[in-house]
Amino acid sequence: MIRERAYPVEPWHVRETRLDVDVLAQSESVFALANGHIGLRGNLDEGEPHGLPGTYLNSFFELRPLPYAEAGYGFPESGQTIVNVTNGKLIRLLVDDEPFDVRYGELFDHERVLDLRAGTLHRSVLWRSPAGKRVRISSTRLVSFTQRSVAAIRYEVEPVDEPLRLIVQSELVANEVLPAQSRDPRVAAVLESPLESEEHLALEDGGLLVHHTRASGLRLAAAMGHELDGPTRTTLSTETFDDWARTTVTCVTQPGERIRLDKYIAYGWSSERSRPALRDQVGAALAGARFSGWSGLLAEQRDYLDAFWDTSDVRVEGDPEVQQAVRFGLFHVLQAGARAELRPIAAKGLTGPGYDGHVFWDTETFVLPVLTYTLPSAVVSGLRWRHSTLNMAQERARTLGLNGAAFPWRTIRGQECSAYWPAGTAAFHIAADIADAVRRYVQATGDLDFEREVGLELLVETARLWRSLGHHDRAGRFHLDGMTGPDEYTAVKSDNIYTNLMAQRNLLAAAEAVGRHGDHAWRLGVDDEETAAWRDAANAMHIPYDAELRVHQQVEGFTQLQEWDFAGTPPEKYPLLLNYPYFDLYRKQVVKQADLVLAMHWRGDAFTAEEKARNFAYYERRTVRDSSLSACTQAVLAAEVGHLELAHDYLGEAALMDLHDLNQNTRDGVHVASLAGAWIALVAGFGGMRDHADILSFTPRLPNRIDRLEFSLVWHGHRLRVDVRERETTYALRNGDRSGTVDLLHHGERVRVTCDEPVTKPNPPPSAVGPTPQQPPGRAPARRASVAESAGSAPPIEPQTPGKPQA
Repeated sequence: MIRERAYPVEPWHVRETRLDVDVLAQSESVFALANGHIGLRGNLDEGEPHGLPGTYLNSFFELRPLPYAEAGYGFPESGQTIVNVTNGKLIRLLVDDEPFDVRYGELFDHERVLDLRAGTLHRSVLWRSPAGKRVRISSTRLVSFTQRSVAAIRYEVEPVDEPLRLIVQSELVANEVLPAQSRDPRVAAVLESPLESEEHLALEDGGLLVHHTRASGLRLAAAMGHELDGPTRTTLSTETFDDWARTTVTCVTQPGERIRLDKYIAYGWSSERSRPALRDQVGAALAGARFSGWSGLLAEQRDYLDAFWDTSDVRVEGDPEVQQAVRFGLFHVLQAGARAELRPIAAKGLTGPGYDGHVFWDTETFVLPVLTYTLPSAVVSGLRWRHSTLNMAQERARTLGLNGAAFPWRTIRGQECSAYWPAGTAAFHIAADIADAVRRYVQATGDLDFEREVGLELLVETARLWRSLGHHDRAGRFHLDGMTGPDEYTAVKSDNIYTNLMAQRNLLAAAEAVGRHGDHAWRLGVDDEETAAWRDAANAMHIPYDAELRVHQQVEGFTQLQEWDFAGTPPEKYPLLLNYPYFDLYRKQVVKQADLVLAMHWRGDAFTAEEKARNFAYYERRTVRDSSLSACTQAVLAAEVGHLELAHDYLGEAALMDLHDLNQNTRDGVHVASLAGAWIALVAGFGGMRDHADILSFTPRLPNRIDRLEFSLVWHGHRLRVDVRERETTYALRNGDRSGTVDLLHHGERVRVTCDEPVTKPNPPPSAVGPTPQQPPGRAPARRASVAESAGSAPPIEPQTPGKPQA
C-alpha cells in the first residue's frame, strides 16, 4: 500500500517527498496525466525502474479471445483490451557515460508534485553518479487540455560541482515489454507486441512512428519534436527504426549552466483514416504546440483549469485531508472526460490498464452526475458516444430476443465484452443509468436540442427494452425477472428494486420526451399506444417490501434468504468474491456494494424518510463494501437519515481510495467513480442536493468535524455557489453578466436567488436519530476524528477572486 506519509496534506498539490520503488506502480497511477484523449502514467522520465509503463489513447484497443469453459448462446465471442501505445515520455540521461538511474549512485533529493491548478507533474532530483558526479535534474510534464493531441515535457539538467559531458536521449518507443496482463496464454499472445510497424521517419528535430493493430485494425501515429537551449557547442541528431525513434542531444556543460530540452509529443489514431492523413494530423499538432511554445502551453493549461475550478471547486474547512482528496478526485474526473469527445470515460480513465480499459455503468451513475454540474460539455460528449453505439446495443437486444437497446455491461467500442453473463448481460440496469444521465443533463441545462437530436432516441430505445423485458402478472403488477442490480453478490433475481425504480423513471422520462418532440418521435416509430404501455408499466412497477420487517427488499425474497456468517468470516477472506464461490454469495444476505441504498439516493422520491432510515439500518449490517463504489453512496444516505459522523467516515473512504490505496489495487489505475463519489458525498450528502424534479433542492447538514463546506454548481448556465455552515446556508449567483435567477428549495422552503445579493437561510437543528447502524464485523469504515485532528485544522476560507482559485 501507499504509505500515508508519502503525500503531505496540501490543499492544491499531491507531493511525493521521497521515492519508494516498492510502490512505484501505485504512484504512477496517482501521478498520471490525461485529458480524456491521451493518458500518460506517472512513470519516471528515464523509464526505469517502473511499476507498469503506460501510455493510452482513448478507445485504442486490440481484440482478444474470451475464454469459456463451456460456450453458450449469446455469449460474446471476443473482448477488447486497451493497448499501451507508443511511449513518448522517455527521456534518458547519461552523465559522463553513466546512465541516470535512481537505483544506482546516490539520490540526495527526489520530489514529485502534481499541481492541481497548473495541471502539471513536476519532478526535481539531486543525484550523484557512481563515479561521484553530481547533477540537478528537473522535469515538468503536461497533457494539454486545450490542444487535445499534445503532451509536452520540459527537461533540464545542471552540473553541480564540475563540467560534465551530458547526453540526453529523447525517445518514442512502441511495443514496450510489460508485466503479464493475463494468465490465459491466448490473451497474453495477443497483447504481446500488439503494434505492427507501418512507417518511421526522422524529422528535423524529432521523429514519427506509424503502427497498426493486428485484429482491431486501428492505426496510430506518434510524433515528437524538440526545442533546445544549451551551451554553444551542442549537437542534436535523430535516428528511427520500426519500433523506436531517438533524438540525441550532446554537450559539455559547466556548473551554473544548464541544458534545457522542451519536448512536444503528438498522437493521432483512427480506424478509417489513411497513413498520410494521420501523419499530417500529428504533424499539424506538433506545429500547434511549437506555435504556443512551452510557456504558451503552460498558460493555456492554467487558464483552462482556472475556469474549471471557478465553477467546480469544493472547499472543506475542518478536514484538510478530505480537502486535498476531493480536489485530487475532481482533477482526475476532469482528466478522464474533458477532451474525450465522442469517446467513453473508462472506469480507470486513462491512468492504467485496470478492467482492460473498459467503461461500465459507473460512468453514467457516478461520473456524469458530477460533470453535469461542473463541466456539462463533457456529458454531451459521453452521451453522444453512447448514442453512436446504439446500433450495436440494438443488435445485442435482438440476439437476446428483446426489443430496444441492450447496452453492454463492459466495453470499449460498444460491443459486450463481459464473459460472465450473470454480472454482465443480466445487469440490464445500465440502460436506465444511461437514460437517467440523459434526463439529468437536460433538466440541469435545458438543452432541448440535445434531447431532440440524441437524448430522445436513447430514452425511447431503453424504454422499449424495459417493456420487452418485463411482464404484468395476473394482478396487473409489472415485474422484471432475472435481473442483476448494482450488487453483484445478488445476481439473476426477480424485481431488483434499484433496477425497477430506475426503469420506472426511464419509462416515464421517455413518454414525457416523446410528448415534447412528437415529430421526431414519430420518425422513431413511437405512437400513443406505445407510450401508454410505458406509462402503464411504470405505474404498475412492483416494489418488493417485507411488511413484517417493515423494510424494502433488495430483490424479491431477499429478507428470507439465509444470513451470511459474518462473525465466522476472517478479515483475510475479504473481498469475498476471491475467497468464496458465487453460488454461496448468491443465496445469502450479503451485499457487495450499495444497491437498495443507491436506489434511495437516485430515487429518493420513491421512499419516505422513515423508510429510508429503516432500510439503511437493515442493509448497513449486511454490506461488506468489496467494491469501491459503495462508500460514497453510504455516505449520502447516512447523512440524509441523520448519521452525520458515519457519513463523514464513508466520505473519507471514498475520497482517499487512491491516495491511500485502500483497496490495494491503485497500481492498475485510479478509481474514477470513487473519486467522483467524494464530490457526491459532500454535495449530495452534507449539501443535501437532490435533482428529482425540475427544481434543485438542498438540505444542508454538517458533521461535527467539518465546520464549513462550499461548492459550486452550473444550473441552466448560471453559476450557483452554496456556502454551508453549522447554522446557516448562503446561496449566491456569480454570473458574468449579472443577470438571471435560480429557484431552489432549502429544507423544503422555496428560495429565489439572484445576482444582486446572496440569500442566507437558517439550517434547522438536526433531528434526533437512533443508534448508529452497525456494519458487519471488521467492515466498519475508518473513523475520521483522529485523522482530521492529527492533520491539524484547515486554514480559514478567504474571499475568492472570480475566475481564480484560492492559493
